[in-house]
Amino acid sequence: MEQSSKGGGIPAAFLLKSLLFSYILTGIFLAVLSFLLYKLGLGEKIVTIVIIGIYVIATFFAGFMAGKKMKSRKFLWGLLEGTAYFLILTIISVFAGKDGVTFGTSFFTTFALCAGGGMLGGMLS
Repeated sequence: MEQSSKGGGIPAAFLLKSLLFSYILTGIFLAVLSFLLYKLGLGEKIVTIVIIGIYVIATFFAGFMAGKKMKSRKFLWGLLEGTAYFLILTIISVFAGKDGVTFGTSFFTTFALCAGGGMLGGMLS
């Protein structure tokens, strides 16, 4: 499945590892947020802002790792990581949620933030 980087192939295993790292990072940040929510009784607006920040930070690091590995077209690899993060997040939300996913402005805003976070990480790598 993984091709060597000498031949110009796509190291799929590495891209999956960086995506897994971003989800582990998301889990850690969400655990900290839930602890703070329990202890401090944070408001809904603050929690929403922090969750958006968590998405951007997680995709930034995934894009950064992908950009470091790929060496060329870093922003595209970061964009790919951010988009993959969002797609997996959407699939999990569809299967976990009772109401399903609504395709409103927040859906597309979250997509833009995830893709943009990954692309920024790739550009700065």
